[in-house]
Amino acid sequence: MNTNKTSTRKPAVKQSTSRKAFWGLLAVLCLAASQQISAQTTARWKAHDMSRPKPRMVESAAKLPVPAPSDAIVLFDGSDLSKWRSRDGRPSKWVIKEDYMESVKGAGYIFTRDSFGDVQLHVEFATPTNVQGNSQGRGNSGVFLMDFYEVQVLDSYDNPTYADGQASAIYGQHPPLVNASRKPGEWQAYDIIFRRPRFNPGGGLATPARFTVLHNGVLVQDSVEAWGTTTWLQSFGYPKHADRLPLSFQDHGNPVRFRNVWLRELPESPRPGPPVETARPIVSLPEKTLDLYKGTYEQDGAPFFTITRQGNQMYLKLFSLPGSIDLVTHSKEEFSLRWTAAKLVFKLDAKGKPTEASLHIGGEARVSKKVD
Repeated sequence: MNTNKTSTRKPAVKQSTSRKAFWGLLAVLCLAASQQISAQTTARWKAHDMSRPKPRMVESAAKLPVPAPSDAIVLFDGSDLSKWRSRDGRPSKWVIKEDYMESVKGAGYIFTRDSFGDVQLHVEFATPTNVQGNSQGRGNSGVFLMDFYEVQVLDSYDNPTYADGQASAIYGQHPPLVNASRKPGEWQAYDIIFRRPRFNPGGGLATPARFTVLHNGVLVQDSVEAWGTTTWLQSFGYPKHADRLPLSFQDHGNPVRFRNVWLRELPESPRPGPPVETARPIVSLPEKTLDLYKGTYEQDGAPFFTITRQGNQMYLKLFSLPGSIDLVTHSKEEFSLRWTAAKLVFKLDAKGKPTEASLHIGGEARVSKKVD
């Protein structure tokens, strides 16, 4: 809409043409939008659609319990709930029986006292042996990472429900690749690799949360991205939150058991690169001097490599490998391999002519004699 009251009206014929162009453009945009919506609905199901294909059943012979590795933080070993709390910070009303904790109806979620970000989490659980209810009312609980992102716990053994709500689903978003559930009452395990979401300084999402999940040793979530927080009937996207938050187990009114809970904190930054070193000088030697290095070098009487020259560029040719490797000159005694953390160290005679060379790589040095 033109809000400039001082502008003059365009001739009627031009206005009509403009209107035709406008309605034509609007039709194109509507068609594109409908095609986009259609593409989205076929690629991304609505949550809890019962017609969504159900994962096939597989059986696993994985043995439990799985011992915690030496660098793990053991959150529950069956002895006490000292590392856990209720939502309000008070001691949890969950109970300990034998070597497991069990949810109590009305007790609420149980939270870790400590907070975590990127983790490898191991959880063992068992749904009730006495089967009661069906679909989401049967052995329902959940493992929540950062209190926002849920891996569903459910008795999914011969229990039809919506695919994105069965055991090992990223709830309401990603069904598991297969259904690896065991019979009611049998111990099962989740191994979860969780990468938290990253946020920009202004609060916007930089990278989404990501899950890899093994259910009883079977891969069921393969580095999937969460669309946002996992919620029932709603989609809230990604509210900005802290980088470290507690993990929790859900009280859904079913007496689900948990044991042998441990995690390993994962480094949140990329793998470190090589240390910054003072660059070794690169020197240029006269071609006449470089020619002294040319020739064959033998190890234990057998040819090991040759050195050749093209202009001022030297090349190493190992007899066991195809192709040649660029050499970088640092001094008369030392050359490095351009693309590899290896170097050639030469032994020179009184006239500066190489008599042998040591190839240093991988913590060892292989000495070769120059034969021509």
